[in-house]
Amino acid sequence: MSTVAENNKRIAKNTVLLYIRMIFLMGVTLYSSRIILKALGVVDFGIYNVVGGVVTMLGFLSSSLGGATSRFITFELGRGSEGDVGKVFRCAVTVHYIMAIIAFVLAETVGLWFVMEKMVIPANRMTAAFWVYQCSVVTFIVSILSVPYNALIIAHERMNAFAYISIFEALAKLAVVVLLLWINSDRLILYAALILVVQVVIRILYSVYCNRHFTESSARWLWNKELSRRIAVYAGWTTNGYLAIVGYTQGINILLNLFFGPMVNAARGVAVQVQSAVSQFFGNFQMAVRPQITKLYAQGDMQYMHTLILNSSRYSFYLILLVALPIFINTEYILQLWLSEVPEHTVAFTRLMILSCMNEAFKGPTIMAIHATGDIKKFQIIEGTLLLTVVPVAYFFLKYAHISSEMVFVVYLIIETITQLVRVWIVYPRVQLAKRKYLTDVLIPAFKVTIPIIAIGFILYRYCATSSFVGLIGNSLLCALSTLLILFFVGLRKHERLMLIEKAKCFIHKCR
Repeated sequence: MSTVAENNKRIAKNTVLLYIRMIFLMGVTLYSSRIILKALGVVDFGIYNVVGGVVTMLGFLSSSLGGATSRFITFELGRGSEGDVGKVFRCAVTVHYIMAIIAFVLAETVGLWFVMEKMVIPANRMTAAFWVYQCSVVTFIVSILSVPYNALIIAHERMNAFAYISIFEALAKLAVVVLLLWINSDRLILYAALILVVQVVIRILYSVYCNRHFTESSARWLWNKELSRRIAVYAGWTTNGYLAIVGYTQGINILLNLFFGPMVNAARGVAVQVQSAVSQFFGNFQMAVRPQITKLYAQGDMQYMHTLILNSSRYSFYLILLVALPIFINTEYILQLWLSEVPEHTVAFTRLMILSCMNEAFKGPTIMAIHATGDIKKFQIIEGTLLLTVVPVAYFFLKYAHISSEMVFVVYLIIETITQLVRVWIVYPRVQLAKRKYLTDVLIPAFKVTIPIIAIGFILYRYCATSSFVGLIGNSLLCALSTLLILFFVGLRKHERLMLIEKAKCFIHKCR
């Protein structure tokens, strides 16, 4: 069994790799978004987001199977010599091919009908919307077939491969975006087609890497009735949760389209880009932690598992605070600098998305813990049902209370906060972790650092909001320094501060 020190070192190494990947991807993504908006225009950008979102709604099928595949592969690795990773992987590949066929049929029937008959799309762009949809469907099918390979790489904690392939993918998509500026044909259709080509290439790269580095990734298909049943049952219970995720993301997107039109979808699309970039600050850390939580449960090391769950929840929140404050204060200038032409509602949407990131930082480790156990029936029913209420509740207020588009996100924030408390209530006893630990080790420390950071943020917003690039840099550095000092002296425990100081001394000594 790996020692605690070795596990911590592996987590730290993988986290660093993922953060290097994140910084690169963030720069490419933000720059690409500016060019895409310029090349496509606000209306076509909105059409791409909402039409592609219809296909993404089928993502609950692949996400549920992907979660099951990742859990079973990681659990078998945690069992060591007793595990049979190859059998699980080959069976998962077979199941994913079956799921790809089902997804294709649903997309080309119900999904196509909805796009062509119900979506609010300008008449002169219906043909373009049709071809964007077809490219999105094939892209989605390819992504389904890639899931077992991604799960195998993450389970083996080969984050370097994951990072390198992701960087290549980002560069390829950047090349696609730049190419749009040089072509005078229908750029919306071309963009969707080229993104499909990139996805196919990435799928091939993942397959080649796994076949060369993991003996269990044999190309042979396998149909094992009992194992397939276990994966299917597990995936079936996770479907409710993933369906809820799709519901409150793409469901909200469709509601905004039905009530406000594609211009608002464009604003949401930009805000989602910012949210995705910001969430990587805790998402990469949690990705490095996830395999360890599952393996520790498989090995029966509950004490270290508890420490990892609580600390990763707290650290994830701290990481999001570092970037949330400067973006929240300077949202208007950052968007103007980034996009030049900022769609209406984008500033408000972006700030609400940042708040949702801060809320979501807590949920990852809790969800990892219940998935490690494999006993997810009760959890998925309750969590999924709560989250699925976002769309009908938002629809009710939109239709009968005539709320603004911004208030739709407020509805989500309230329901997500309630859901996280319910997650803890269900999960912690299941993994033999006292519920009060969430209060004492996660919420109270988070509350202690949030109050002074909000106070500093208010002062900076009132007196230091900027309209120049130099001011933005100075403002952001001041925010980061203030937040780091508060996190160090208020957020960290004494032994954590001492350990951090010792690590810093060792680093300085090595640099001399």
